[in-house]
Amino acid sequence: MLIQRGEARDPRLDRRLAFILAGVAGSLNAAAYHAVGFFAGNMTGNVSTLSSLIALGQWGHGLFYLAVVATFIAGSALSSLAIETGLRLKIATIYAHVVLVEAGLLAVLGVAAPLLAAAERIACLILGLSFLMGLQNAIVTHISDARVRTTHISGMATDVGIGLARLIARDRGSEGREDRLRTWVRLRLHVGTIGAFLLGGVLGVLLYRWRGDLSIAISALPLLAVGIVTLRRTNARLYQKLRATDELQKIQK
Repeated sequence: MLIQRGEARDPRLDRRLAFILAGVAGSLNAAAYHAVGFFAGNMTGNVSTLSSLIALGQWGHGLFYLAVVATFIAGSALSSLAIETGLRLKIATIYAHVVLVEAGLLAVLGVAAPLLAAAERIACLILGLSFLMGLQNAIVTHISDARVRTTHISGMATDVGIGLARLIARDRGSEGREDRLRTWVRLRLHVGTIGAFLLGGVLGVLLYRWRGDLSIAISALPLLAVGIVTLRRTNARLYQKLRATDELQKIQK
């Protein structure tokens, strides 16, 4: 799920990865809003609020929203740098390693937040989740060649509308068979991703009401599972190749 890149990826891999990561993103965004009344991953809303505050001369509040956008960008940048470095060093499991880093940071955030004073806790949750949403978005954007997004619901909803229009046009004979199949694949991906984000949000709020800030750490479990499974399968394939090579060398001798 976290090995093949770009066009080499099967659509089913894109769907599985998108649904898992979108579910986690939806859970974290909804839990954060339920906890502190703030969407940490909604950069469109945050930039709009920032512009409004600047226009009203409320620079103090505006600086915080600017910090939120900056931390999202920082998460995306650091994630991309780690991935590019890993690919340059031919580390096939680099995406799994970055996902595991995200899971670890989520766990730390979920455990540390309750220990802070109220004001520091709110800032830590918002900025921390913003950073991690930027990190996650960069992972899935990079590995799928931007076919998949996990926090950008407005973009996915737009893609759903475009896909529906193309399916309607199909009945008028304006698309070939391969184009129609490609449209169906993308439509399933985007509709499913939105559904996963929605379901994740519902579960995130229920989980937060049950376990409070610790629910953020619990939300890291799907990421941890995906990363570990990828590493284990990759290591198993490598071991099988090494055994096959050893056996071939024995035969040749």
